[in-house]
Amino acid sequence: MTSQAQTIDPLPAVAGLIFLGFPLHPAGRPSPERAAHLLDVALPMLFVHGSKDALAYPDFFRRSVGRLGLLGTVIEIEDADHSFRIPKKSGRTEAEVLDGMLDTIAIWMLAWQL
Repeated sequence: MTSQAQTIDPLPAVAGLIFLGFPLHPAGRPSPERAAHLLDVALPMLFVHGSKDALAYPDFFRRSVGRLGLLGTVIEIEDADHSFRIPKKSGRTEAEVLDGMLDTIAIWMLAWQL
């Protein structure tokens, strides 16, 4: 993972990290172990994940990333799974979801001047 590499030997040109569907824990087994190294990353990090992601239960995910303080930002995509698929009953298309994600990422990058 890029975040693990960044803790071992930071690349000078890397100004921030963006995670799309960060696998915080195995499905059905919340654990903070996979996020422990993030405390050693001294860069802004954006975590985009789905509210139905079996690899990142939302409340657990927000608490884990919350430990990063201002360096950690969570964007939750309503009704999306780990692959950002959404049910048809949501009324949104996958293209709309992905467009919204890209807009959000661009806004975050501008806010951090990345």
